Amino acid sequence: MQPVIITPEPTADPLDLVITEEVTLNGKRAFRKGHRVTAADLETLARLDRPIHAVCLEEDDVHEDDAAIALAGMIAGEGLEQRPPVQSRVNLNAARRGLLRIDPDAVTRLNLLPGVAIFTTIDRLPVDPGHNVAGAKITPVSVPREVLDGAREIVRSLGHPVVTVKPFVPHTVGVLATEGLSEKIRGRFEAVVRRKMEWYGSEVLRFVYLDEAEAVAGTMRAMIGDGADLILTAGGNTIDPLDPTIRALPELNARVVRLGAPAHPGSMFWYGSANDGAIPIVNLASCSMYSQATVADLVLPWVMAGEAVGDED
Repeated sequence: MQPVIITPEPTADPLDLVITEEVTLNGKRAFRKGHRVTAADLETLARLDRPIHAVCLEEDDVHEDDAAIALAGMIAGEGLEQRPPVQSRVNLNAARRGLLRIDPDAVTRLNLLPGVAIFTTIDRLPVDPGHNVAGAKITPVSVPREVLDGAREIVRSLGHPVVTVKPFVPHTVGVLATEGLSEKIRGRFEAVVRRKMEWYGSEVLRFVYLDEAEAVAGTMRAMIGDGADLILTAGGNTIDPLDPTIRALPELNARVVRLGAPAHPGSMFWYGSANDGAIPIVNLASCSMYSQATVADLVLPWVMAGEAVGDED
């Protein structure tokens, strides 16, 4: 692109020039940076009391709006809606409820390209439709076409989208509690669990409250046999090697994947799986505590989207 100065009485045709500064007339904005001059602008240009800066785009230059549209289209996977450009920024909004997935390394590589600015919220965030999750922007008024070619090659080499919203998978949920509770606390606990599961499009199979440690394995086995593909447990003591729920896991061909979490509340949280990882088991700490937000609420969106959860997570 070549720099140009547009005077109030231009000596050359200013059509298709791109203005590179904010321009005001009588105290009001006349043109934004990046505005492409059209025939409708000629009268306003003639009324300006000073020259303004612009550029003439060359054949290989791509205007900021067009480039941002192209970039947003490159990075967007399923479950996203691309919005129209506003000042060279194209937002990507969630088009469905689900789990936001972002490739942060790819975002970094793209942002190293000259003039490119890709921004996102955090990876593995549960989102609702309309949630702005990412976007693309061009910082100058145009970029060479080779910049877009470079971005396209980065995305092509990944083999997966840079940004996507994975839908939540409906689950049938069995809930097992091993702590004594009053009717009031039970009612509150069940209402919270049902509400949270319904948000994910899942349903509770049943709640079971146990006083006998020997019944834990049989109860969980019965839940799985009746169609539960997710088990939530509440109560217990993760630091007690005789905790009945943890001791019951080997009888179900189940194991603890992670014991404890670096979060508060949630240091007593544990996560396991049964049937060779096919059925997640998520510990909710105490029933009364689950009415608040806990570390389980950070892990459940991953589980509900069908993602494998490992110790490193």
